[in-house]
Amino acid sequence: MKKIKDLQAWIKGYEEIEKACDELQLACDFFKEELVTEEEVDALYADTIGKIEALELRNMLRREEDKMDVVLKINSGAGGTESQDWASMLMRMYLRWAERNGYKTSIANILDGEEAGIKSVTINIEGDFAYGYLKSENGVHRLVRVSPYNAQGKRMTSFASVFVTPLVDDTIEVKVEPALLSWDTFRSGGAGGQNVNKVESGVRLRYQYTDPYTGEKEEILIENTETRDQPKNKENAMRQLRSILYDKELQHRLQEQAKVEAGKMKIEWGSQIRSYVFDDRRVKDHRTNHQTSDVGGVMDGDIDDFIKAYLMEFGGDLQE
Repeated sequence: MKKIKDLQAWIKGYEEIEKACDELQLACDFFKEELVTEEEVDALYADTIGKIEALELRNMLRREEDKMDVVLKINSGAGGTESQDWASMLMRMYLRWAERNGYKTSIANILDGEEAGIKSVTINIEGDFAYGYLKSENGVHRLVRVSPYNAQGKRMTSFASVFVTPLVDDTIEVKVEPALLSWDTFRSGGAGGQNVNKVESGVRLRYQYTDPYTGEKEEILIENTETRDQPKNKENAMRQLRSILYDKELQHRLQEQAKVEAGKMKIEWGSQIRSYVFDDRRVKDHRTNHQTSDVGGVMDGDIDDFIKAYLMEFGGDLQE
């Protein structure tokens, strides 16, 4: 049924473009006879181009994981309150982007900053091709602005890292060894409610992971305070663990592809993928060189052009 649904989407997309091209051709003929205006022809042309580009973009999202929901994690960098405020601004940007595109969002875990902003947040974003679109956001994001937290009004540079992994569902088999699992519970913070600070509904999962390819060991730590129901939080934490394990296998496969590696940047300070310069009214992606002066629009979730530029340049190299 999934395969049929996918094929039907391609057929429907083709038919819509074919119909739009026919209508455009007809409009051109009518324009010669002065039956339609130039503005009407231009509007049909723009609509047709939009449909073609949308299908081209979808063609860049043909990997199995592209169709999946996504786990997006934001971590503030060094710099205290300024970088924590930047992390909260990025969180709002992605939540607004999801809202614009009709995606469902939920905050799995959030750690507030000491004065303002956030230290980290984990967001689940659910909807068609959520991971395919947001995988372009994986990396370090740099903010340059006159800081409201600096008494001298100096220009400050802040960093925050964004990690994007596909949110796997129960149909994908990921092996989790029960013997390597351990759980802690803690009281959830928050405003109001009878359960706050009384019931240990928050859960902390620890998983002792050994990389099957390198033998390296690490502890995977996941906290979930999404609901006041401890079993539900445990279920959500296990789902995140499966997503992380799936992503580790996925990353191993990607590393085998030289073309993919050529298009990727390490997530580390100094190798930012995008810069947001508020004073100069400029947001620039350093991988595609796509930039815009609409800083306000970008921070309000209008990042589709950046996503499109990345997928059109690198998406073809990411196919199997």
